[in-house]
Amino acid sequence: MAIVELVMPKMGESIMEATILRWHKKPGDSVKVDETVLEIATDKVDSEVPSTAEGVIAELLFSENDVVPVGTVIARINTNADAAADTTPAAPVTTEPKFTAAAAPVVAEQVAEPTPAPAGGGARFYSPLVLTIAQQEGVSFAELEKLPGSGTEGRVTKKDILQYVADRKEGKVIADVTPVNNQGTAAAAAAPRPATAVTVPSATYNGNVEIIEMDRMRKLIANHMVMSKQVSPHVTSFAEADVTNMVKWRDRVKGEFEKREGEKLTFTPLFVEAIVKCLKRFPLINCSLDGDKIIIKKDINVGMATALPSGNLIVPVIRSADQLNLVGLTKQVNGLANAARNNKLKPEDTQGGTFTLTNVGTFGSLMGTPIINQPQVAILAVGAIKKRPVVIETEQGDSIAIRHMMYLSMSYDHRIVDGSLGSTFLSAVATELENFDPKRGI
Repeated sequence: MAIVELVMPKMGESIMEATILRWHKKPGDSVKVDETVLEIATDKVDSEVPSTAEGVIAELLFSENDVVPVGTVIARINTNADAAADTTPAAPVTTEPKFTAAAAPVVAEQVAEPTPAPAGGGARFYSPLVLTIAQQEGVSFAELEKLPGSGTEGRVTKKDILQYVADRKEGKVIADVTPVNNQGTAAAAAAPRPATAVTVPSATYNGNVEIIEMDRMRKLIANHMVMSKQVSPHVTSFAEADVTNMVKWRDRVKGEFEKREGEKLTFTPLFVEAIVKCLKRFPLINCSLDGDKIIIKKDINVGMATALPSGNLIVPVIRSADQLNLVGLTKQVNGLANAARNNKLKPEDTQGGTFTLTNVGTFGSLMGTPIINQPQVAILAVGAIKKRPVVIETEQGDSIAIRHMMYLSMSYDHRIVDGSLGSTFLSAVATELENFDPKRGI
């Protein structure tokens, strides 16, 4: 009998584990190559895991809601077709401690590569997820250094830090009260102590109400948004742009564009094109912060906030957007949007973003005050395009005309981006859109 082991796949450099959401197969079921066996979830995206062989499921080694490290065997497939009828379903065996959503806090991992501990703080290596949990639970860097790790080369895993937090709450270990900052390092003695967490009183319910439990993704979004507001002092600037030339050009060429390229031409690739041009002129907007170090990104990877059918939000990333022409940007935008709507995004599709665009105008909003997608330092929102009477300058003097107008707003991290830079960049994007060439080709 030939047995093929199905392992938890590697889904990105910073992803070390995944949660099993649902098994599509049970022991005794037949399976074909590339047929979906289970659905998994990471802190970035949900994915389907296909079979690597044809045969019969012999056993499942983990249950739904189990958190499993990448590279771990999760199922076994009997590839001996003759033995398929004689296969006795094996009971699932859990070989790792189980952490369900109810037992362990859900923490949004920052979209960043794992960062090593700073010089002088030890040689151990911690993932962003472990550091985020440590920050939220008040676990100091000194405690992390003493914590035994069950991962590769003694690395501290999510399971290790959650178990430590649980033991500490039960009084099994004594906490080190040294505060930690958002990079996971011990705070300097001269640094101000973090503010005491505000205790939220229990909600009271009056009248006719319906209580809905947050799904896993909504919990991740909620944690990530709260973390972003805690980490970055947000400032939002506003501008408006006359996008009449762009609107009329798109109306004129969209039919020909779709016929030639097989893709619908939306406004999003045009917005991304303008943003990319301005990011090249203002590289400090395309960066992140690591302690007191500013990391300027040479790659321009634009994330585009996308609404899912469930109502949740995800941010797929257009990689190397500065290397793509309008056709390439359109294919990337449409491909990622379709993948998001059909739950086909891969974990790497949401990683490595350096700047984010969100189109609040899609839902009719004129403007918004978006929250920064950490660890980026800025996010730009575009509102609905509306026809309005505006004053325009002509050779004969001022006149009133009906124009297509749009508001833009950008939230930025005031630790790095001051008002002058943020406003100048936003105005540059607005100007780029206003100066759109109505005679350009496709």
